[in-house]
Amino acid sequence: MSLLLNSRDVEFILYELLGTEDLVSSDRFSDYDVATFNAVIEAAKTLAEEKFAPFAAKLDANEPTFDGKTVHMISEVQEALDAYVDGGFMGMAADSKYGGMQLPWVVSQAAGAYVAAADVSANAYPFLTHAAINLLAMFASDEQKEKYLLPLVAGRFFGSMCLSEPQAGSSLSDIKVKAEKTDNDFYTISGTKMWISAGEHELSENIVHLVLAKIPGGGSGVHGISLFIVPKYRINDDGSLGERNNVDLAGLNHKMGFRGTTNTVLNFGESGECRGFLVGEEHRGLFYMFYMMNEARIGVGMTATVLGYTGYLHSLQYARDRLQGRSIAQKDASTPQVPIIEHADIKRLLLLQKVAAEGSLALVLYCARILDSLSVCEDKSERGRLELLLDILTPIAKSWPSEFCLEANKHAIQILGGYGYTRDFPLERFYRDNRLNPIHEGTHGIQGLDLLARKVSMRQGAAMDILLSEYEEVIERGHQQSELSEPILAFEQAVGELRDTTHVLVREMQVGKVAESTANAGVYLDAFGHLVIGWIWLKQALVALEASSSAVGEDTEFYEGKINACNFFFRYEIPKAVTQLQLLKQVDTTCLDTKNSWF
Repeated sequence: MSLLLNSRDVEFILYELLGTEDLVSSDRFSDYDVATFNAVIEAAKTLAEEKFAPFAAKLDANEPTFDGKTVHMISEVQEALDAYVDGGFMGMAADSKYGGMQLPWVVSQAAGAYVAAADVSANAYPFLTHAAINLLAMFASDEQKEKYLLPLVAGRFFGSMCLSEPQAGSSLSDIKVKAEKTDNDFYTISGTKMWISAGEHELSENIVHLVLAKIPGGGSGVHGISLFIVPKYRINDDGSLGERNNVDLAGLNHKMGFRGTTNTVLNFGESGECRGFLVGEEHRGLFYMFYMMNEARIGVGMTATVLGYTGYLHSLQYARDRLQGRSIAQKDASTPQVPIIEHADIKRLLLLQKVAAEGSLALVLYCARILDSLSVCEDKSERGRLELLLDILTPIAKSWPSEFCLEANKHAIQILGGYGYTRDFPLERFYRDNRLNPIHEGTHGIQGLDLLARKVSMRQGAAMDILLSEYEEVIERGHQQSELSEPILAFEQAVGELRDTTHVLVREMQVGKVAESTANAGVYLDAFGHLVIGWIWLKQALVALEASSSAVGEDTEFYEGKINACNFFFRYEIPKAVTQLQLLKQVDTTCLDTKNSWF
């Protein structure tokens, strides 16, 4: 079995849980069939195992360097990314009219998951390029698409996303990068951006920076922010590359993980005129960028997921192979040692990883499947329902895997013991890489505020109502299966707590107690996320239970493993969420009331 992902699980999620094969009946995906989907995913798996995984440790140990002029990195990165581009993977989900393969988003996410699991650092370059492709396809002008989108899809150009600044990390209303109008078709860009992943390298012909900047006189706060295309090299009218656009690398940030991805401080316009090209309308930059960020947040959830997943598979293999100790009931030291997977606590640590990794993978692919449904749905009412459901699930898809697949990596290290703490095994690298995911593309705390202060109450709670109706549907189905009576009852009770707690917190916000009701937004996010994952696990268990009646051989074990993992999650994890919700319902202000001087 691959140590990247369990291919049987990927297949189960795509077809048995999500019905991805139904997409081929739509005009958009009518050129495809399941065999082609599987061929693309298998090709990505082969690429990941042969081109990306072999140098992951080397890249981690030999991060990119900057000599004052050029960024240097090990040659294997270029070779792997060239193979990625040659395989057509950069344009997997892009429209065919732009030179893409026009695959369903859920299939491209499943394929890309293997590459990310093999080496997240190298995968970051196409990750950001995919995000740029999606944004420009939606909002760029026809001329901009010709100049920038087509080369991005072809893999000649790579992308970056430039939001943060030294004085304004997550507080975008405080950005200072300036865009001034000229008499030409461009603006001049000046200022500094920081924490820009893939902001400088020699891996592509050009880099298309998507930059948030303020046009003087455009208003204060986020309302004055516009979005600009700022290329590393200017592009001539005939499509050839011109001179550098005065985007200068001030330095590289040296990180705990993701060491193979350049993370940069960029100066715009410091050494000469830096040209930026307005995307869409002035002062709508944040709206455009959040379109990119919301998809990127689902992508971050996938990155966190696959790091937890590959860590789980590595520790599972070790637990099956490692002989140590005997049964707690065996007193005879002369008897053979047993594999450590026979010890109950090791099984617990493996189950914690399994429910996190497999639950997260199903959730992230579920969100991708919603995007595909939106791309083919013609019913206005159904489109509205899907959009709201995706809106409320996005902070969970980003944050829950980022928190709990990181925990899964911790458990994987624990299984290996001292070996897990060494560089002889990749577990410590997975942990270091995964630690970024609760931070970037909106920190865990920001996602909590977004969920509690915006998502659950928007449109008079319409998104929350839709999610609750999804929960009720699973509860109704579950009541018809006596084998799932225990988790269904636990879920029903937890959903009641969530409904009551949310009502209390929203009511408090409506009467002006915003600080008090959002003081524990991060706790709310965790509890809310646990219920989402519980829902996902019940959906998997219902499918597995039905399929198990006719399963044979390894499939029987696979389905039984799904049902057992569902039971484990509801016995060990859902009670934690219920306790959190009960605390939240009290509108506790311990954290809010704590004084600076008390620390």
